[in-house]
Amino acid sequence: MLTFYNIGIHFFFLLASLAALFNNKAKLWIEGRKNWKNKWESIPEEKTVWFHFASLGEFEQGKPLIERIRGMFPDKKIVITFFSPSGYEVRKNSHLGDYILYLPLDTKSNARDFLRIFNPEIAFFNKYEYWFHFFKETHQAGIPLYVTSAIFRPNQIFFKSYGSFNRRILSYASHFFVQNKQSEELLSKIGLNNHTLSGDTRFDSVNDLAKKLKDLPFIDSFSGRHQLFIIGSSWPEDEANLSPWITKNFGSWKAMFAPHEIDEERIEQIIKLFPKGSVIRHSQIADQELSNYHVMIIDNIGMLSTLYSKADLTYIGGGFNKSGIHNTLEAAAWGKAVVFGPNYHKFQEAKDLVDIQAGFSYSTQQELNSVLDKLAFDENYRNQAAKKAKEYVALNIGASEIIINKIYGNLSAKGLI
Repeated sequence: MLTFYNIGIHFFFLLASLAALFNNKAKLWIEGRKNWKNKWESIPEEKTVWFHFASLGEFEQGKPLIERIRGMFPDKKIVITFFSPSGYEVRKNSHLGDYILYLPLDTKSNARDFLRIFNPEIAFFNKYEYWFHFFKETHQAGIPLYVTSAIFRPNQIFFKSYGSFNRRILSYASHFFVQNKQSEELLSKIGLNNHTLSGDTRFDSVNDLAKKLKDLPFIDSFSGRHQLFIIGSSWPEDEANLSPWITKNFGSWKAMFAPHEIDEERIEQIIKLFPKGSVIRHSQIADQELSNYHVMIIDNIGMLSTLYSKADLTYIGGGFNKSGIHNTLEAAAWGKAVVFGPNYHKFQEAKDLVDIQAGFSYSTQQELNSVLDKLAFDENYRNQAAKKAKEYVALNIGASEIIINKIYGNLSAKGLI
């Protein structure tokens, strides 16, 4: 099976190389991994702590843990790796990492070279990144490898009769810190009892963000006396569904879109959904009378959490994509009701928000209009949902401390503390 895995890894690299000829993300993915060993070979020989994330959302999820680990090991360098360009390109200059790079292709030689060059004493992999060679070589080198905010579902290959190779990858982890009871039970069923129910570090992350309010005066200038609807991480189907309701309610509501992709084509798609002259881009607000516009497109990255703080109602995009909705917790942490599409069941927090009537899902245009009308024009109903959202986040913070406390003894025994 390992032979097929290795062939698959190289085949994926070949496909990515071909895609790079016409796709910018694929190009970044390939270019970012070129000559990685030569680039980093000459760094000082010193012990490090290594964090790996798939993408930007997982990095934000893991930030509280990085901050706490840095506090525990102020003299250790922090290595941060990303699988995806959407993580690396946005956070390659983060102050949280001393060495930030793409995770090299998962081969035996790359894994060995990586461990030799960066010399990690501890490794943290977040949520669902499982790479055979990196896991095996880390395990064989005697380096504790912790999987944080892990979540498992019965339909994953780890729990199938034909998933023995994938279960082997899991066996190389030192400990799993899981989000829910089901994940614990699934791991136990395959003979892995090295797990702790810690919860999700994203609750800590969004709680920390909610304490760092930025002053963005343009928001008040734009919204004026209108109610403000913030649409975060939107995709084309989200925008097409929302635009009729937003246009119909120009008289009492204004909207801000922070689309998942901010290239020119995507921005133009949104502009065309609304009446001419009603939309302004954030990059063009200088010397403009913002009260004259009804829709603003946030064509930059980094202010979404603060936007949520100013919202009267929020919408989270991605609910019509195979991968599902984006982060609902940033909005919930500010005490905001959240609306999203039907594909949310992979996300425990979204299911919880729906259960407590702080999150609202829809499948059809009629359902969306009904949900938005109720939340928009029944202030008491909206406020009750917002209150439940804020309380839910407050009740679930603390995963980072659980993780730190659990590993403290292990690290102390190894002389790492």
